[in-house]
Formats: sequence, structure tokens, C-alpha cells
Amino acid sequence: MNHFKSLVAGAAIALVSVTSFAQTAAPATPRVDAREVKQDARIQQGVASGQLNAKETYRLEKQQANINRAEANAKADGKVTQGERKHLNHLQNKASKNIYHQKHDAQTAVKP
Repeated sequence: MNHFKSLVAGAAIALVSVTSFAQTAAPATPRVDAREVKQDARIQQGVASGQLNAKETYRLEKQQANINRAEANAKADGKVTQGERKHLNHLQNKASKNIYHQKHDAQTAVKP
């Protein structure tokens, strides 16, 4: 019977450890992540088609890195608040408009 009690106690400790780890894991932001993937693909398509030159690409990728940093900061405390989500959405809206404008302006990549 003593073996059974120690087994139950060990299982209880393991369960508490797993649940506390799950609570400290970074929160998910699937919409932000999905938009990030789509925007990166739009940038790469612009590079491949010659719509974006090197300077434009650098600026757009830098903007994406800033969004990634803002997302990491929002996740740092373990909860992404509604205000943080709104801010991330605003940053991504700005980035999306910048991608569109850069792809459709008169500047193009120099073709060898």
C-alpha cells in the first residue's frame, strides 16, 4: 500500500508541474502569425518579380522584424491583452499598406 501512495503522490506532483509549465508558456497569436507568413510571402514575391528593389526590400523586412519584436514584447508577460492585439493589428495593417505601395510604385529592381 505504501508503494501505491508514493505512486499517487508522484503523479500529483507531475500533474502540477505540467499544468504550471503550460500556464507559463507564451500565449498563441495565430492571426498575427498567419499575417506575418502572408506578408513575408508578398515581399518575397515582389523580390522575385522585380517589383521591389534592394532598398525597398530592406525597409519592408526591417518593418517585419519590428512587428516580431512587438509580438515578443506582448507575449513576455504571459498574456497578450486586447490592447496589445489591437496594436499588433495596427502595425500589420501599416506594413501591409507599405508592401502594396512599394510593389506598385515606379521603382523596380535593376535587372542584369
